Amino acid sequence: MTDEKTDALNLQKTEWITAKGEVVCLVYDEAEDILEAFFGDNEPATGIELTDHILLRLNQTTGRVVSLTLLHFSILAERTEYGPRSYPLDNLKGLPETLRELVIRALTTSPVDEFLKLSYFQASPTKRVPFTYVEPSRLAVAA
Repeated sequence: MTDEKTDALNLQKTEWITAKGEVVCLVYDEAEDILEAFFGDNEPATGIELTDHILLRLNQTTGRVVSLTLLHFSILAERTEYGPRSYPLDNLKGLPETLRELVIRALTTSPVDEFLKLSYFQASPTKRVPFTYVEPSRLAVAA
């Protein structure tokens, strides 16, 4: 793992390798409270707004996640007396089914699942409402 501080922009950069050998670069902008996780090389990708504060960029052709952006990171990662703050993934409803399935698969596989956890609320016997929460243990190294 390497750490680097860029004083002019007030950014902190940390790079590490996952257990599966994937390179993850975390860049935290303290002034704006934005954390970005970059997974490997940059490539053309589609931005998908999971919530008002969580953006996932993925290559629709390969299914590879390019990056994850967390706006207001300190609030997203904050623990409450009841556990982590959870956020409904309401924006998934508006996606085409194939893209929605691709996003769900991306959220439940490495390295994204080390940062975001997926859960759901059983609103009725036939309706599940997906939620996510930030797993700050890996992300805290940058913040």
